[in-house]
Amino acid sequence: MNTADARELTPPPQAEIEADVADALAEDLGSGDVTAELLPDAADIAYLLCKEDAVVCGRPWFEACHRALDPMVRIDWRVAEGQSVAKGTVLATLQGRARALVSAERASLNFMQTLSAVATVTSQYVAAVAGTGAKILDTRKTLPGLRLAQKYAVRVGGGVNHRIGLYDAVMLKENHIRAAGSIAAAIGAARAKHPALPLIVEVETLDQLREALSHGCDRILIDDFSADDRRAAVAIAHASPFDGRIPLEVSGGVDFTTLRGIAEDGVDCISIGALTKHVRAIDLSLKLGPPPAAAAG
Repeated sequence: MNTADARELTPPPQAEIEADVADALAEDLGSGDVTAELLPDAADIAYLLCKEDAVVCGRPWFEACHRALDPMVRIDWRVAEGQSVAKGTVLATLQGRARALVSAERASLNFMQTLSAVATVTSQYVAAVAGTGAKILDTRKTLPGLRLAQKYAVRVGGGVNHRIGLYDAVMLKENHIRAAGSIAAAIGAARAKHPALPLIVEVETLDQLREALSHGCDRILIDDFSADDRRAAVAIAHASPFDGRIPLEVSGGVDFTTLRGIAEDGVDCISIGALTKHVRAIDLSLKLGPPPAAAAG
């Protein structure tokens, strides 16, 4: 089944992908693949096998790894980016130079297994809140150097990106509010300095929530609220005069045991660091030779 139909599948700019790949290949190849040098540099074929159920993600990085070492390599995909596949599915077949195929193997698999893992877990969280209206958001808790790649994988899994970094949205948290003196003062300073940027305000109490709602922002983060306070926050935000205009986001204390209940309380967004920081790679392998006749895909 293809689960990517309604998902945002636009990858980062090609230059960003190629920079990721250049770093990965430099790290792995160093002065050269001394084992691959033992192989005859003849034309060969290979196949990419998925060894567990997954949502496929990372095709642009996989392709860039192999094309960096063999610009003439042919990669024939059997599945789409964002597609849900079963264990045993052959994702792609490759035709190229034997040395390049084996030298690019690990770097290309590292990207695919990591990004497929993010997309797979995100899709599970998205499915868990289906029908509630709540959106699943990521955080900045990403692997160093792979933020754009992992946030792309979140989108492939059906999630929504929070801010990309510290530069593309203002997020007022406890320390910023304390230094400014109040939520109202912090909001005023943010609007004056960065009027065009999204403004997110974190609140710790229902009184702070009312203050943030009254002074206006683009989203309010209710962090580590009790269940009773969370439901009260939703009621306040949806009542007159606020009328649900400012979305509420929940962060902290979220896992699969609490997720559905939080969503059913009526919050708009749930941000989950585990999407990108608790990564268990999807089991993939790249093997020389034709795929087995019995393989799926």
